[in-house]
Amino acid sequence: MYKKTNKNSKYMNKKILIPAAIIIIFISLFISLKLNRNTFAGESIFKDTTVFINKIVMFPFTALNKEKGKQTESYVIQKNVNSSLEKEIQELKDTLKLNKTLTEYTPINATILSRNKSYWFNTITIDKGKSSGIKKDMAVVTNAGLIGKISKVYKYSSEIKLITSDDVNYKVSVAIKTDSGDTYAILNGYDKKTNCLKVVGVEKNSDVKENTKIVTSGLGGVFPTGIYVGEVVKQETDKYELSKTLYIKTKQDFNNIHYVTVLGEKK
Repeated sequence: MYKKTNKNSKYMNKKILIPAAIIIIFISLFISLKLNRNTFAGESIFKDTTVFINKIVMFPFTALNKEKGKQTESYVIQKNVNSSLEKEIQELKDTLKLNKTLTEYTPINATILSRNKSYWFNTITIDKGKSSGIKKDMAVVTNAGLIGKISKVYKYSSEIKLITSDDVNYKVSVAIKTDSGDTYAILNGYDKKTNCLKVVGVEKNSDVKENTKIVTSGLGGVFPTGIYVGEVVKQETDKYELSKTLYIKTKQDFNNIHYVTVLGEKK
């Protein structure tokens, strides 16, 4: 009799926990998907709390999946991350080395907390926020170069809008290093098929060769000057033959980002 009651109790707990987890995650995703809205009052507390609650609520389900051998997609992703531990350790070492080269800005190292699969190349959430000195529009880099900027800040977490974002209003001024001097253009767009960034509005007569380096120009005041972005692998003239579009290959694998550095206040 006792065993039966205990089993029923566990069953009821699962029935309560599962809907609760779904509701919490749904609310969190609904809020995070509104990429362009302003943060409303009280959202910072809700966002930070949700991050912690998600971790706690999802823990028993991850453990249950392991016991039953029924691996959910999120568990498979986590398992893959664990299997690449050596790569993460190297990435962390690279991040620490990067700090030594950032002499003008105060580096703030952070770890990726979450990433929305539907908006994989748009935003990521990190474990540092206002309490660590992070502010909106601060540039975010890795040892491989620029990856984005801070778009939303909460007390203990922040959101990064990646340079691979499909937001047409998200533009980065870049400088193209040529033999005849710097040419300025706009980094805007990402080709998922080739995994290349696109630089648009390039003067059609500009002397741009393959492997030409692209860095941030510093124009606009958001991104510091000279942050490495990537190198030219392809270029094409638009149908009106008025300008060129460059396809840029970065050193950063945007499918695998675990640690980042936010360029804080100038020293």
